[in-house]
Amino acid sequence: MKVIPTELPEVLIFEPKVFGDDRGFFLECYNERIFRAATGLAVQFVQDNHSRSKRGVLRGLHYQIQQAQGKLVRAVCGRVFDVAVDLRRASPNFGRWVGVELSGENFRMLWIPPGFGHAFVVLSEWADFFYKATDFYAPEHERCVLWNDPSVGIDWPLQALGEPTLSAKDREGRLLKEAEVYP
Repeated sequence: MKVIPTELPEVLIFEPKVFGDDRGFFLECYNERIFRAATGLAVQFVQDNHSRSKRGVLRGLHYQIQQAQGKLVRAVCGRVFDVAVDLRRASPNFGRWVGVELSGENFRMLWIPPGFGHAFVVLSEWADFFYKATDFYAPEHERCVLWNDPSVGIDWPLQALGEPTLSAKDREGRLLKEAEVYP
């Protein structure tokens, strides 16, 4: 497994070795020893989630202010542009973001630690998105920063997609300057 750093030191790309032949392929999606060596963390994943979304669906920027979740995410089928935003006020990278294309073809996974917001937009006709979480979903602690907050300035690849499809919750996200964030 190859570990690729991003512009945000805590956010990492994991690129598995893919063994393929005329029958198909095999890859190791997760290896605790490699993950621990790369992150310095001994995490316990407690929940796996799987979503399917159509082209142009944008989900996020989501986070839980308590029971903060670390997420190891991947697009199993299709293509997404996946984003992590540092929401730790004391961090030198507070409000900075990193974006990575994840797809069923590149097999890449993104580690988004607790303290970061997460979002993605679907670039293909549809995408199956899978993620492992380090804490349970707690709707009472869920928060949302507005996906297009100009102070964050995410460069979403929307040219070919047009206006994204959003849930009511995502349309009503808060600006970062008004949002409840981590210390």
